[in-house]
Amino acid sequence: MWAITTIELKKKLQDKGLWFWTFILPIIFIIGFITIFSGVNNMEPEQLVTQIVPGYTVMFSFFIMISMVITFIKDRDSGMVARVASTPLPLNQFLIGKWLPFMIVVIIQIIVLLTFGVVVYDLPLGDPLALSVLSLTLAFISTSWGLAMSLLVNTENMGIALTQVIALGGAMLGGLWMPLELMPEYMQTIAKFFPQYWGLEGYKVILVKNGQIIDIWLPILVLLSFGVAGGLIAFFAYPRFLRQSRS
Repeated sequence: MWAITTIELKKKLQDKGLWFWTFILPIIFIIGFITIFSGVNNMEPEQLVTQIVPGYTVMFSFFIMISMVITFIKDRDSGMVARVASTPLPLNQFLIGKWLPFMIVVIIQIIVLLTFGVVVYDLPLGDPLALSVLSLTLAFISTSWGLAMSLLVNTENMGIALTQVIALGGAMLGGLWMPLELMPEYMQTIAKFFPQYWGLEGYKVILVKNGQIIDIWLPILVLLSFGVAGGLIAFFAYPRFLRQSRS
């Protein structure tokens, strides 16, 4: 399993497309939107930074699903999954070995984007333990949904389209693009059904209110629940995925 993880991680770190989606594009968005919204709606600079930087960090963590879909569909169509299934290697170890590199990439992405916020915009970081646990939970849910998506969709295009719906739709409805206080009350209620909302809320408690891990137990619980749901969907979708690889 660890050999698969190491090989896959090396491939991902050499993938220039992944670098663009994971690091370059989010930084461009962060700079652009902070510049655009500076001085708008009477938002204080600190409020703007603590909204945009963690908000876009949460949004772009879900774009890892695109790379996961491409990787798993390629392995399925090449027959790789069927060949692995015929070896003594337990299939769950194969899937975990393929999944872990993406989780590591998302963790690196979060570290890079928050560090960028600290260096360029003086973003406060708050409690390191709470920040680490929330970031790990965010990486878990985005990659577990990516795994579920990868095993469910029939084509890369379908997976990419659905990822954009989940990432952009969830960001818009989850309140990542603007403070929820500026949105209608019914939109504030709808936002609570999206994991993106809970990811941002957790970061705000840590960054703005200097919250500790006990203060973000609800966002972590909700994100873990969404992540476990993604893992269960992937588990039940796997037999169909394997049949497609063998056909």
